Amino acid sequence: MKTYAIEEGRCVPPELELALTEICASVGLDPTGARLIRFVNNGVFLLQEHPVIVRVVLSESVSHRADNAVIGARWLNFHGVPAVRLLPGVEQPVRTGAHLATLWEYVPEIGPAPSGADLGRLLRLMHGLPILPDFPEWQPIADIRRRLFDAEDIDPADRAFLERRCDHLEERLDELEFPLPRAVIHADAHLGNVISGPDGPLLCDLDSLCIGPPEWDLTPIAVGRLRMGHPPEWHEQLARVYGCDITAWEGFPVLRELRELKITSGVLPIVRSNPAVREQLHRRLRTIREGDLAAQWAPYN
Repeated sequence: MKTYAIEEGRCVPPELELALTEICASVGLDPTGARLIRFVNNGVFLLQEHPVIVRVVLSESVSHRADNAVIGARWLNFHGVPAVRLLPGVEQPVRTGAHLATLWEYVPEIGPAPSGADLGRLLRLMHGLPILPDFPEWQPIADIRRRLFDAEDIDPADRAFLERRCDHLEERLDELEFPLPRAVIHADAHLGNVISGPDGPLLCDLDSLCIGPPEWDLTPIAVGRLRMGHPPEWHEQLARVYGCDITAWEGFPVLRELRELKITSGVLPIVRSNPAVREQLHRRLRTIREGDLAAQWAPYN
């Protein structure tokens, strides 16, 4: 089998290619010509021979998120929330030996680019639903600690700094009083996780779904404006449609700090297998350590 990376010149690691081959074989799909479209928290492939997305879990520490995604996707489908659909006829998640993955129906992005207003409408719809019974609670610091435990090639000083940062943020989070009622939240709600399909915008990347504060779902767009230079109208549209400007809340600085730490630490388990993230990781750690709130970051690839 030959696979192609989204970035020319970047190779698919042999262990990831093997995982895709075995997962596809177990469910009767052909992986020939599959294209790697994302390689950060999951190895995400678009199959060439089938309209299917395969999301391969990259770290044992986050394997539980595959089960969450399956349960959450079925719950959203039941309630009619526009979201990606699991590939039917396959028991999910798919487990083959040491490999774990979820399989999804491919949705072509043929509509207009999603807006902050689109995300605001989807979040209002999801947050307004009854809470899913026995669903996991929001545990952002535990997620970061798991990534740190699985970190590859991390400098001991960086590890110690991140551990102290986790302790600090855990204390600050415990002091927050969230004004919005708890709900099932996406927990990674940015426009990169909204697809403009033929029937309109829908949510994707459901691995992080959990029960928690809706304020957390309003944070990524605001942080994207501050750290990634995203257009300010994305946040303005989201705030207007959802009815809440998270940046006006006194607890926002804590959530900003948490979001920045979370999106920085997400690549720690794959630094060796995806060395392209190393430079940006070090830049983010340096600016966090220096308390530089104005420095701009680039996305991981």
